[in-house]
Amino acid sequence: MSDLLLKIRGLKIEGRSDETWNPIINGIDVDLKKGEVLGMIGESGAGKSTVGLAAMGYTRDGVRISEGSVEFDGVDLVKASAAVKRALLGKRIAYVAQSAAASFNPAHKLIDQHTEGPVQHGVSSRGESELDGIELYRRLRLPNPEEIGFRYPHQVSGGQLQRAMTAMAMACRPDLIIFDEPTTALDVTTQIEVLASIRDIVEQFDTAAIYITHDLAVVAQMADKIKVLLKGDEVEEADTRTMLTAPTEDYTKSLWAVRSFERPAKPAINVNATPVVSVRNVTAAYGTVDVLHDVSFDIHAGRTVAVVGESGSGKSTAARCITGLLPPRIGHIEFDGQQLPLSYKQRDKSQLRQAQMIYQMADTALNPRKSIGETIGRPVEFYMGLKGREKRKRVEELLAEIELEPTEYFNRLPSELSGGQKQRIGIARALAAEPQFIICDEVTSALDQLVAEGILRLLAKLQDELGLSYMFITHDLATVRSIADEVVVMKDGEVVEQGPKKEMFKPPHHAYTDLLLSSVPEMDPDWLTNLLQERGVDNIGDAAVDKM
Repeated sequence: MSDLLLKIRGLKIEGRSDETWNPIINGIDVDLKKGEVLGMIGESGAGKSTVGLAAMGYTRDGVRISEGSVEFDGVDLVKASAAVKRALLGKRIAYVAQSAAASFNPAHKLIDQHTEGPVQHGVSSRGESELDGIELYRRLRLPNPEEIGFRYPHQVSGGQLQRAMTAMAMACRPDLIIFDEPTTALDVTTQIEVLASIRDIVEQFDTAAIYITHDLAVVAQMADKIKVLLKGDEVEEADTRTMLTAPTEDYTKSLWAVRSFERPAKPAINVNATPVVSVRNVTAAYGTVDVLHDVSFDIHAGRTVAVVGESGSGKSTAARCITGLLPPRIGHIEFDGQQLPLSYKQRDKSQLRQAQMIYQMADTALNPRKSIGETIGRPVEFYMGLKGREKRKRVEELLAEIELEPTEYFNRLPSELSGGQKQRIGIARALAAEPQFIICDEVTSALDQLVAEGILRLLAKLQDELGLSYMFITHDLATVRSIADEVVVMKDGEVVEQGPKKEMFKPPHHAYTDLLLSSVPEMDPDWLTNLLQERGVDNIGDAAVDKM
Protein backbone atom coordinates (compact mmCIF):
# COMPACT_ATOMS: atom_id res chain seq x y z
CA MET A 1 0.00 0.00 0.00
CA SER A 2 3.07 2.28 -0.23
CA ASP A 3 1.76 3.79 -3.49
CA LEU A 4 -1.26 5.33 -1.74
CA LEU A 5 -1.69 9.05 -2.31
CA LEU A 6 -4.48 9.49 0.26
CA LYS A 7 -4.93 7.28 3.32
CA ILE A 8 -7.72 8.05 5.80
CA ARG A 9 -8.01 5.87 8.88
CA GLY A 10 -10.70 5.84 11.58
CA LEU A 11 -12.01 9.28 10.64
CA LYS A 12 -14.51 10.57 13.17
CA ILE A 13 -16.05 14.03 12.85
CA GLU A 14 -18.34 15.88 15.24
CA GLY A 15 -20.58 18.93 14.97
CA ARG A 16 -21.36 21.33 17.78
CA SER A 17 -24.92 22.13 18.84
CA ASP A 18 -25.75 24.04 22.05
CA GLU A 19 -22.25 23.51 23.43
CA THR A 20 -22.41 19.74 22.93
CA TRP A 21 -20.56 17.76 20.26
CA ASN A 22 -22.56 15.25 18.24
CA PRO A 23 -21.18 12.59 15.87
CA ILE A 24 -21.38 13.24 12.10
CA ILE A 25 -18.85 10.72 10.72
CA ASN A 26 -18.35 7.47 12.59
CA GLY A 27 -15.00 6.00 11.62
CA ILE A 28 -14.43 6.10 7.85
CA ASP A 29 -11.43 4.67 6.00
CA VAL A 30 -10.35 5.76 2.50
CA ASP A 31 -7.54 4.46 0.26
CA LEU A 32 -6.85 6.34 -2.96
CA LYS A 33 -4.01 5.87 -5.42
CA LYS A 34 -2.65 8.40 -7.89
CA GLY A 35 -4.86 8.53 -10.97
CA GLU A 36 -7.72 6.70 -9.25
CA VAL A 37 -11.28 8.08 -8.92
CA LEU A 38 -13.39 7.22 -5.88
CA GLY A 39 -17.12 7.83 -6.19
CA MET A 40 -18.80 8.70 -2.90
CA ILE A 41 -22.58 8.38 -2.81
CA GLY A 42 -25.43 8.45 -0.32
CA GLU A 43 -28.52 10.46 0.51
CA SER A 44 -28.54 13.96 2.02
CA GLY A 45 -26.89 13.98 5.44
CA ALA A 46 -24.83 10.87 4.73
CA GLY A 47 -21.59 12.80 5.28
CA LYS A 48 -20.25 12.78 1.70
CA SER A 49 -19.20 16.44 1.56
CA THR A 50 -17.91 16.34 5.13
CA VAL A 51 -15.57 13.46 4.28
CA GLY A 52 -14.55 15.18 1.04
CA LEU A 53 -13.56 18.34 2.89
CA ALA A 54 -11.81 16.32 5.58
CA ALA A 55 -9.68 14.75 2.81
CA MET A 56 -8.23 18.27 2.47
CA GLY A 57 -7.67 18.54 6.22
CA TYR A 58 -10.56 21.01 6.39
CA THR A 59 -13.81 21.21 8.35
CA ARG A 60 -16.59 23.79 8.29
CA ASP A 61 -17.23 26.15 11.21
CA GLY A 62 -18.73 24.29 14.16
CA VAL A 63 -17.29 20.97 12.99
CA ARG A 64 -14.13 19.19 14.15
CA ILE A 65 -12.14 16.03 13.43
CA SER A 66 -12.26 14.24 16.77
CA GLU A 67 -10.37 11.04 15.88
CA GLY A 68 -8.42 9.44 13.07
CA SER A 69 -5.80 10.47 10.53
CA VAL A 70 -5.86 11.97 7.04
CA GLU A 71 -2.53 11.27 5.35
CA PHE A 72 -1.84 12.92 2.01
CA ASP A 73 1.42 11.70 0.48
CA GLY A 74 2.69 10.88 3.97
CA VAL A 75 1.59 14.17 5.60
CA ASP A 76 -1.09 13.87 8.28
CA LEU A 77 -3.34 16.83 7.53
CA VAL A 78 -5.09 16.50 10.89
CA LYS A 79 -1.85 17.29 12.74
CA ALA A 80 -0.25 19.52 10.09
CA SER A 81 0.24 23.22 10.78
CA ALA A 82 -1.74 25.87 8.97
CA ALA A 83 1.36 26.80 6.97
CA VAL A 84 1.83 23.23 5.73
CA LYS A 85 -1.82 22.98 4.68
CA ARG A 86 -1.69 26.36 2.93
CA ALA A 87 1.26 25.11 0.89
CA LEU A 88 -0.72 22.03 -0.20
CA LEU A 89 -4.22 23.40 -0.73
CA GLY A 90 -4.68 24.83 -4.19
CA LYS A 91 -1.32 23.48 -5.34
CA ARG A 92 -1.42 19.73 -4.73
CA ILE A 93 -5.02 19.41 -3.49
CA ALA A 94 -7.89 21.23 -5.21
CA TYR A 95 -11.64 21.49 -4.74
CA VAL A 96 -14.48 21.92 -7.27
CA ALA A 97 -17.68 23.10 -5.61
CA GLN A 98 -21.28 22.26 -6.51
CA SER A 99 -22.26 25.82 -7.39
CA ALA A 100 -19.71 27.50 -9.63
CA ALA A 101 -21.86 30.63 -9.77
CA ALA A 102 -21.61 31.03 -5.98
CA SER A 103 -17.90 30.15 -5.88
CA PHE A 104 -16.41 32.64 -8.35
CA ASN A 105 -15.86 36.26 -7.38
CA PRO A 106 -18.33 38.20 -9.57
CA ALA A 107 -16.09 41.28 -9.59
CA HIS A 108 -13.11 39.61 -11.31
CA LYS A 109 -12.64 38.04 -14.73
CA LEU A 110 -12.25 34.29 -15.01
CA ILE A 111 -8.63 34.40 -16.11
CA ASP A 112 -7.67 36.65 -13.17
CA GLN A 113 -9.10 34.12 -10.75
CA HIS A 114 -7.51 31.25 -12.66
CA THR A 115 -3.99 32.68 -12.45
CA GLU A 116 -4.12 33.62 -8.77
CA GLY A 117 -3.28 30.13 -7.46
CA PRO A 118 -0.28 29.36 -9.72
CA VAL A 119 1.21 32.81 -9.09
CA GLN A 120 0.76 32.68 -5.29
CA HIS A 121 2.17 29.15 -5.07
CA GLY A 122 5.14 30.04 -7.27
CA VAL A 123 4.19 27.46 -9.90
CA SER A 124 4.34 29.93 -12.79
CA SER A 125 4.29 33.60 -13.68
CA ARG A 126 1.13 35.50 -14.53
CA GLY A 127 1.85 35.31 -18.25
CA GLU A 128 2.67 31.60 -18.16
CA SER A 129 -0.41 30.71 -16.10
CA GLU A 130 -2.60 32.79 -18.43
CA LEU A 131 -1.36 30.86 -21.47
CA ASP A 132 -1.81 27.61 -19.58
CA GLY A 133 -5.33 28.64 -18.63
CA ILE A 134 -6.20 29.15 -22.30
CA GLU A 135 -4.82 25.68 -23.06
CA LEU A 136 -6.89 24.15 -20.24
CA TYR A 137 -10.00 25.94 -21.53
CA ARG A 138 -9.28 24.37 -24.91
CA ARG A 139 -8.84 20.88 -23.39
CA LEU A 140 -12.09 21.35 -21.49
CA ARG A 141 -13.80 22.21 -24.79
CA LEU A 142 -14.82 25.72 -23.76
CA PRO A 143 -15.84 27.90 -26.70
CA ASN A 144 -13.40 30.62 -27.82
CA PRO A 145 -10.71 29.53 -25.32
CA GLU A 146 -8.49 32.52 -26.13
CA GLU A 147 -11.30 34.92 -25.25
CA ILE A 148 -13.65 33.32 -22.72
CA GLY A 149 -11.30 33.81 -19.75
CA PHE A 150 -11.58 37.56 -20.14
CA ARG A 151 -15.28 37.47 -19.34
CA TYR A 152 -16.87 37.91 -15.93
CA PRO A 153 -18.65 34.91 -14.31
CA HIS A 154 -22.12 36.24 -15.16
CA GLN A 155 -21.20 36.40 -18.86
CA VAL A 156 -20.92 32.62 -19.35
CA SER A 157 -23.38 29.75 -18.94
CA GLY A 158 -23.57 27.46 -15.91
CA GLY A 159 -21.92 24.57 -17.74
CA GLN A 160 -19.12 26.78 -19.02
CA LEU A 161 -18.57 28.20 -15.54
CA GLN A 162 -18.38 24.69 -14.08
CA ARG A 163 -15.70 23.78 -16.61
CA ALA A 164 -13.84 27.02 -15.90
CA MET A 165 -13.81 26.01 -12.23
CA THR A 166 -12.37 22.61 -13.17
CA ALA A 167 -9.69 24.39 -15.21
CA MET A 168 -8.91 26.59 -12.20
CA ALA A 169 -8.61 23.51 -9.99
CA MET A 170 -6.16 22.02 -12.53
CA ALA A 171 -4.06 25.21 -12.78
CA CYS A 172 -1.32 23.92 -10.46
CA ARG A 173 -1.62 20.33 -11.74
CA PRO A 174 -2.75 18.98 -8.35
CA ASP A 175 -2.39 15.34 -7.36
CA LEU A 176 -5.90 15.23 -5.83
CA ILE A 177 -9.19 16.97 -6.70
CA ILE A 178 -12.40 16.83 -4.67
CA PHE A 179 -15.43 17.15 -6.98
CA ASP A 180 -18.47 18.01 -4.84
CA GLU A 181 -21.67 17.48 -6.89
CA PRO A 182 -20.24 19.40 -9.89
CA THR A 183 -23.12 18.61 -12.29
CA THR A 184 -26.16 18.51 -9.97
CA ALA A 185 -27.83 21.69 -11.23
CA LEU A 186 -26.96 21.27 -14.92
CA ASP A 187 -29.26 20.19 -17.73
CA VAL A 188 -28.54 16.83 -19.36
CA THR A 189 -26.80 18.15 -22.47
CA THR A 190 -24.56 20.49 -20.46
CA GLN A 191 -23.90 17.69 -17.97
CA ILE A 192 -22.53 15.51 -20.77
CA GLU A 193 -20.06 18.24 -21.74
CA VAL A 194 -18.91 18.73 -18.14
CA LEU A 195 -18.61 15.00 -17.38
CA ALA A 196 -16.63 14.35 -20.54
CA SER A 197 -14.36 17.31 -19.81
CA ILE A 198 -13.74 16.31 -16.19
CA ARG A 199 -13.01 12.71 -17.09
CA ASP A 200 -10.62 13.69 -19.88
CA ILE A 201 -8.68 16.17 -17.78
CA VAL A 202 -8.31 13.71 -14.87
CA GLU A 203 -7.05 10.99 -17.23
CA GLN A 204 -4.68 13.32 -19.10
CA PHE A 205 -2.88 14.41 -15.95
CA ASP A 206 -3.20 11.15 -13.97
CA THR A 207 -5.00 13.02 -11.19
CA ALA A 208 -6.66 11.25 -8.27
CA ALA A 209 -10.17 12.37 -7.44
CA ILE A 210 -13.02 11.95 -5.00
CA TYR A 211 -16.27 12.41 -6.92
CA ILE A 212 -19.19 13.20 -4.58
CA THR A 213 -22.68 12.82 -6.00
CA HIS A 214 -26.15 11.45 -5.35
CA ASP A 215 -26.61 10.53 -9.02
CA LEU A 216 -25.79 6.86 -9.46
CA ALA A 217 -25.73 6.96 -13.24
CA VAL A 218 -23.23 9.84 -13.14
CA VAL A 219 -20.89 8.14 -10.68
CA ALA A 220 -20.95 5.04 -12.89
CA GLN A 221 -19.30 7.08 -15.67
CA MET A 222 -16.64 8.67 -13.49
CA ALA A 223 -15.45 6.31 -10.75
CA ASP A 224 -13.08 3.34 -10.60
CA LYS A 225 -14.65 2.35 -7.28
CA ILE A 226 -17.64 3.45 -5.22
CA LYS A 227 -18.08 4.00 -1.48
CA VAL A 228 -21.63 4.17 -0.09
CA LEU A 229 -22.32 6.24 3.05
CA LEU A 230 -25.37 6.41 5.31
CA LYS A 231 -25.69 8.77 8.28
CA GLY A 232 -21.94 8.97 8.76
CA ASP A 233 -21.30 5.24 8.43
CA GLU A 234 -19.70 3.34 5.58
CA VAL A 235 -22.20 0.86 4.12
CA GLU A 236 -19.94 -0.83 1.56
CA GLU A 237 -17.23 -0.23 -1.03
CA ALA A 238 -16.34 -2.06 -4.24
CA ASP A 239 -15.13 -1.46 -7.78
CA THR A 240 -17.74 0.27 -9.92
CA ARG A 241 -18.84 -2.67 -12.06
CA THR A 242 -19.21 -4.94 -9.04
CA MET A 243 -21.12 -2.29 -7.11
CA LEU A 244 -23.54 -1.70 -9.99
CA THR A 245 -24.22 -5.35 -10.74
CA ALA A 246 -23.94 -7.03 -7.34
CA PRO A 247 -24.27 -4.71 -4.31
CA THR A 248 -24.31 -6.69 -1.08
CA GLU A 249 -26.14 -4.37 1.34
CA ASP A 250 -29.90 -3.75 1.36
CA TYR A 251 -29.41 0.02 1.59
CA THR A 252 -27.27 0.06 -1.55
CA LYS A 253 -29.86 -2.05 -3.34
CA SER A 254 -32.52 0.48 -2.33
CA LEU A 255 -30.46 3.28 -3.89
CA TRP A 256 -30.17 1.28 -7.10
CA ALA A 257 -33.95 0.70 -7.18
CA VAL A 258 -34.95 4.33 -6.59
CA ARG A 259 -37.11 6.21 -9.09
CA SER A 260 -39.47 3.28 -9.43
CA PHE A 261 -42.35 5.74 -8.99
CA GLU A 262 -44.36 6.52 -12.10
CA ARG A 263 -47.89 7.93 -12.15
CA PRO A 264 -50.47 5.96 -14.13
CA ALA A 265 -51.67 7.57 -17.35
CA LYS A 266 -54.72 9.82 -17.03
CA PRO A 267 -57.68 9.87 -19.40
CA ALA A 268 -57.40 11.98 -22.55
CA ILE A 269 -58.27 15.66 -22.17
CA ASN A 270 -61.78 16.66 -23.16
CA VAL A 271 -61.32 18.79 -26.26
CA ASN A 272 -64.05 21.14 -25.00
CA ALA A 273 -62.50 21.62 -21.55
CA THR A 274 -61.23 25.09 -20.67
CA PRO A 275 -57.58 25.02 -19.60
CA VAL A 276 -56.69 26.32 -16.16
CA VAL A 277 -53.76 28.19 -17.73
CA SER A 278 -53.28 29.11 -21.38
CA VAL A 279 -50.11 30.71 -22.71
CA ARG A 280 -51.12 32.36 -25.98
CA ASN A 281 -48.53 33.39 -28.60
CA VAL A 282 -46.22 34.92 -26.00
CA THR A 283 -43.12 36.82 -27.05
CA ALA A 284 -41.12 38.30 -24.20
CA ALA A 285 -37.88 40.24 -23.91
CA TYR A 286 -35.19 41.17 -21.43
CA GLY A 287 -34.38 44.71 -22.40
CA THR A 288 -34.43 44.89 -26.19
CA VAL A 289 -33.63 41.20 -26.80
CA ASP A 290 -36.50 38.76 -27.33
CA VAL A 291 -35.97 35.59 -25.29
CA LEU A 292 -39.35 33.94 -25.91
CA HIS A 293 -40.71 33.63 -29.43
CA ASP A 294 -44.44 33.00 -30.04
CA VAL A 295 -44.79 30.44 -27.22
CA SER A 296 -48.15 28.69 -26.72
CA PHE A 297 -49.26 25.80 -24.50
CA ASP A 298 -52.14 24.83 -22.20
CA ILE A 299 -52.32 23.34 -18.71
CA HIS A 300 -55.60 21.62 -17.79
CA ALA A 301 -57.19 20.96 -14.40
CA GLY A 302 -55.58 18.22 -12.33
CA ARG A 303 -52.75 17.65 -14.80
CA THR A 304 -48.97 18.11 -14.84
CA VAL A 305 -47.25 19.69 -17.81
CA ALA A 306 -43.47 19.21 -17.75
CA VAL A 307 -41.54 21.97 -19.51
CA VAL A 308 -38.09 20.69 -20.43
CA GLY A 309 -35.03 22.02 -22.20
CA GLU A 310 -31.45 22.99 -21.55
CA SER A 311 -30.30 26.11 -19.70
CA GLY A 312 -31.39 29.23 -21.54
CA SER A 313 -34.23 27.50 -23.40
CA GLY A 314 -36.86 29.81 -21.89
CA LYS A 315 -38.52 27.50 -19.32
CA SER A 316 -38.27 29.83 -16.34
CA THR A 317 -38.92 32.89 -18.50
CA ALA A 318 -42.26 31.37 -19.55
CA ALA A 319 -43.07 30.88 -15.85
CA ARG A 320 -42.21 34.53 -15.15
CA CYS A 321 -44.65 35.58 -17.87
CA ILE A 322 -47.42 33.44 -16.36
CA THR A 323 -46.91 34.94 -12.90
CA GLY A 324 -46.76 38.48 -14.29
CA LEU A 325 -43.17 39.07 -13.18
CA LEU A 326 -42.18 39.55 -16.84
CA PRO A 327 -45.05 41.04 -18.86
CA PRO A 328 -45.06 39.64 -22.42
CA ARG A 329 -44.26 42.03 -25.25
CA ILE A 330 -46.72 40.19 -27.51
CA GLY A 331 -49.45 37.69 -26.59
CA HIS A 332 -51.29 37.08 -23.33
CA ILE A 333 -52.00 34.65 -20.46
CA GLU A 334 -55.47 33.26 -19.70
CA PHE A 335 -56.68 31.76 -16.43
CA ASP A 336 -59.87 29.68 -16.63
CA GLY A 337 -60.60 31.30 -19.98
CA GLN A 338 -60.23 34.87 -18.68
CA GLN A 339 -57.34 37.00 -19.88
CA LEU A 340 -55.04 38.08 -17.03
CA PRO A 341 -53.44 41.52 -16.73
CA LEU A 342 -49.91 41.14 -18.11
CA SER A 343 -48.18 42.49 -14.98
CA TYR A 344 -48.70 41.12 -11.48
CA LYS A 345 -49.00 44.73 -10.32
CA GLN A 346 -52.35 44.98 -12.12
CA ARG A 347 -53.70 41.65 -10.82
CA ASP A 348 -56.02 41.55 -7.82
CA LYS A 349 -55.45 39.34 -4.80
CA SER A 350 -57.68 36.52 -6.06
CA GLN A 351 -55.76 36.40 -9.34
CA LEU A 352 -52.42 36.40 -7.53
CA ARG A 353 -53.61 33.67 -5.16
CA GLN A 354 -54.46 31.19 -7.91
CA ALA A 355 -50.88 30.85 -9.24
CA GLN A 356 -48.12 30.01 -6.77
CA MET A 357 -44.49 28.91 -7.10
CA ILE A 358 -42.21 26.33 -5.46
CA TYR A 359 -38.58 27.29 -5.98
CA GLN A 360 -35.52 25.24 -6.91
CA MET A 361 -33.23 26.24 -4.04
CA ALA A 362 -35.16 25.83 -0.81
CA ASP A 363 -32.12 27.10 1.12
CA THR A 364 -32.38 30.55 -0.43
CA ALA A 365 -36.18 30.57 -0.83
CA LEU A 366 -36.84 30.47 2.94
CA ASN A 367 -36.07 33.39 5.25
CA PRO A 368 -33.44 32.01 7.65
CA ARG A 369 -34.67 34.26 10.47
CA LYS A 370 -38.33 33.23 10.30
CA SER A 371 -39.71 30.12 11.93
CA ILE A 372 -41.58 27.58 9.85
CA GLY A 373 -44.85 28.70 11.43
CA GLU A 374 -44.16 32.31 10.45
CA THR A 375 -43.12 31.37 6.90
CA ILE A 376 -46.29 29.39 6.18
CA GLY A 377 -48.46 31.71 8.26
CA ARG A 378 -47.72 34.81 6.21
CA PRO A 379 -49.59 33.70 3.03
CA VAL A 380 -52.33 32.18 5.22
CA GLU A 381 -52.95 35.62 6.71
CA PHE A 382 -52.40 37.59 3.48
CA TYR A 383 -54.59 35.50 1.18
CA MET A 384 -57.08 33.88 3.54
CA GLY A 385 -57.36 36.60 6.18
CA LEU A 386 -56.85 34.22 9.09
CA LYS A 387 -55.28 35.36 12.36
CA GLY A 388 -54.58 34.06 15.84
CA ARG A 389 -55.76 30.54 16.63
CA GLU A 390 -57.40 30.05 13.24
CA LYS A 391 -54.15 30.96 11.51
CA ARG A 392 -52.12 28.56 13.67
CA LYS A 393 -54.65 25.79 13.11
CA ARG A 394 -54.41 26.25 9.34
CA VAL A 395 -50.60 26.23 9.43
CA GLU A 396 -50.67 22.99 11.43
CA GLU A 397 -53.07 21.50 8.88
CA LEU A 398 -50.68 22.43 6.09
CA LEU A 399 -47.74 20.86 7.93
CA ALA A 400 -49.77 17.68 8.29
CA GLU A 401 -50.57 17.77 4.56
CA ILE A 402 -46.86 17.79 3.69
CA GLU A 403 -46.30 14.92 6.16
CA LEU A 404 -44.38 16.86 8.83
CA GLU A 405 -45.41 16.71 12.48
CA PRO A 406 -46.92 20.16 13.32
CA THR A 407 -45.83 20.35 16.96
CA GLU A 408 -42.28 19.30 16.06
CA TYR A 409 -41.71 21.70 13.14
CA PHE A 410 -43.86 24.78 13.85
CA ASN A 411 -41.17 26.68 15.79
CA ARG A 412 -38.10 25.40 13.95
CA LEU A 413 -35.86 27.59 11.80
CA PRO A 414 -34.87 26.55 8.25
CA SER A 415 -31.31 25.80 9.45
CA GLU A 416 -32.74 23.00 11.57
CA LEU A 417 -34.24 21.17 8.56
CA SER A 418 -32.85 18.86 5.90
CA GLY A 419 -32.99 19.76 2.20
CA GLY A 420 -36.04 17.59 1.65
CA GLN A 421 -37.84 19.06 4.66
CA LYS A 422 -37.12 22.60 3.43
CA GLN A 423 -38.60 21.74 0.06
CA ARG A 424 -41.73 20.41 1.80
CA ILE A 425 -42.03 23.76 3.60
CA GLY A 426 -41.85 25.46 0.19
CA ILE A 427 -44.73 23.25 -0.93
CA ALA A 428 -46.76 24.12 2.17
CA ARG A 429 -46.16 27.84 1.64
CA ALA A 430 -47.51 27.52 -1.91
CA LEU A 431 -50.53 25.53 -0.68
CA ALA A 432 -51.27 28.18 1.95
CA ALA A 433 -52.84 30.41 -0.73
CA GLU A 434 -55.15 27.52 -1.75
CA PRO A 435 -54.25 27.91 -5.44
CA GLN A 436 -55.52 25.99 -8.44
CA PHE A 437 -52.15 26.12 -10.20
CA ILE A 438 -48.55 25.72 -8.96
CA ILE A 439 -45.29 26.25 -10.85
CA CYS A 440 -42.66 23.76 -9.65
CA ASP A 441 -39.30 25.20 -10.74
CA GLU A 442 -36.64 22.44 -10.65
CA VAL A 443 -37.91 21.43 -7.20
CA THR A 444 -36.00 18.11 -7.09
CA SER A 445 -32.77 19.00 -8.91
CA ALA A 446 -30.78 19.77 -5.74
CA LEU A 447 -32.10 16.73 -3.81
CA ASP A 448 -30.73 13.22 -3.60
CA GLN A 449 -32.71 10.57 -5.41
CA LEU A 450 -34.42 9.08 -2.36
CA VAL A 451 -35.58 12.47 -1.09
CA ALA A 452 -36.55 13.57 -4.61
CA GLU A 453 -38.78 10.54 -5.03
CA GLY A 454 -40.50 11.38 -1.73
CA ILE A 455 -41.17 14.94 -2.96
CA LEU A 456 -42.60 13.63 -6.26
CA ARG A 457 -44.89 11.23 -4.42
CA LEU A 458 -46.06 14.05 -2.15
CA LEU A 459 -46.80 16.35 -5.08
CA ALA A 460 -48.75 13.57 -6.82
CA LYS A 461 -50.77 12.88 -3.68
CA LEU A 462 -51.59 16.57 -3.21
CA GLN A 463 -52.63 16.85 -6.84
CA ASP A 464 -55.04 13.95 -6.48
CA GLU A 465 -56.49 15.23 -3.21
CA LEU A 466 -56.75 18.93 -4.10
CA GLY A 467 -57.19 18.84 -7.89
CA LEU A 468 -54.06 20.94 -8.47
CA SER A 469 -52.53 21.71 -11.85
CA TYR A 470 -48.73 21.80 -12.13
CA MET A 471 -46.25 23.39 -14.52
CA PHE A 472 -43.17 21.31 -13.76
CA ILE A 473 -39.97 22.96 -14.98
CA THR A 474 -37.15 20.43 -15.06
CA HIS A 475 -34.08 19.20 -16.92
CA ASP A 476 -34.41 15.72 -15.39
CA LEU A 477 -36.16 13.41 -17.85
CA ALA A 478 -36.48 10.71 -15.18
CA THR A 479 -38.68 13.17 -13.28
CA VAL A 480 -40.70 13.77 -16.45
CA ARG A 481 -41.33 10.04 -16.79
CA SER A 482 -42.39 9.86 -13.14
CA ILE A 483 -44.90 12.67 -12.86
CA ALA A 484 -45.83 14.35 -16.17
CA ASP A 485 -49.04 14.01 -18.15
CA GLU A 486 -47.96 16.27 -21.02
CA VAL A 487 -44.53 17.49 -22.09
CA VAL A 488 -43.45 20.78 -23.67
CA VAL A 489 -39.91 20.83 -25.12
CA MET A 490 -38.26 24.26 -25.44
CA LYS A 491 -35.08 25.41 -27.16
CA ASP A 492 -33.79 28.93 -27.68
CA GLY A 493 -37.05 30.46 -26.48
CA GLU A 494 -39.29 28.41 -28.76
CA VAL A 495 -41.53 25.38 -28.29
CA VAL A 496 -40.06 22.73 -30.60
CA GLU A 497 -42.38 19.87 -29.64
CA GLN A 498 -45.28 19.17 -27.26
CA GLY A 499 -47.80 16.45 -26.56
CA PRO A 500 -48.86 13.65 -24.17
CA LYS A 501 -45.96 12.02 -22.31
CA LYS A 502 -46.54 8.58 -23.81
CA GLU A 503 -46.23 10.06 -27.30
CA MET A 504 -43.23 12.25 -26.48
CA PHE A 505 -41.11 9.29 -25.39
CA LYS A 506 -41.82 7.33 -28.56
CA PRO A 507 -39.89 7.93 -31.77
CA PRO A 508 -39.83 9.69 -34.10
CA HIS A 509 -38.79 12.79 -32.18
CA HIS A 510 -37.77 16.28 -33.07
CA ALA A 511 -33.95 16.25 -33.38
CA TYR A 512 -33.56 18.31 -30.21
CA THR A 513 -35.90 16.07 -28.20
CA ASP A 514 -33.87 13.10 -29.41
CA LEU A 515 -30.70 14.84 -28.21
CA LEU A 516 -32.22 15.36 -24.74
CA LEU A 517 -33.41 11.76 -24.46
CA SER A 518 -30.08 10.34 -25.57
CA SER A 519 -28.20 12.51 -23.04
CA VAL A 520 -29.76 10.95 -19.92
CA PRO A 521 -26.99 8.93 -18.19
CA GLU A 522 -27.57 5.22 -17.75
CA MET A 523 -26.37 2.82 -15.06
CA ASP A 524 -23.68 1.49 -17.37
CA PRO A 525 -19.98 2.38 -16.88
CA ASP A 526 -19.50 2.34 -20.66
CA TRP A 527 -22.44 4.63 -21.45
CA LEU A 528 -20.54 7.93 -21.67
CA THR A 529 -17.71 6.40 -23.69
CA ASN A 530 -20.15 4.85 -26.15
CA LEU A 531 -22.15 8.07 -26.43
CA LEU A 532 -19.07 10.16 -27.20
CA GLN A 533 -17.99 7.64 -29.82
CA GLU A 534 -21.44 7.75 -31.42
CA ARG A 535 -21.53 11.54 -31.52
CA GLY A 536 -17.84 12.14 -32.05
CA VAL A 537 -15.92 13.97 -29.34
CA ASP A 538 -15.86 17.15 -31.44
CA ASN A 539 -19.66 17.26 -31.25
CA ILE A 540 -19.47 17.92 -27.51
CA GLY A 541 -17.32 20.97 -28.15
CA ASP A 542 -19.60 22.02 -31.00
CA ALA A 543 -22.58 21.82 -28.65
CA ALA A 544 -20.84 24.18 -26.27
CA VAL A 545 -20.14 26.64 -29.09
CA ASP A 546 -23.77 26.45 -30.24
CA LYS A 547 -24.91 27.62 -26.82
CA MET A 548 -23.02 30.87 -26.99
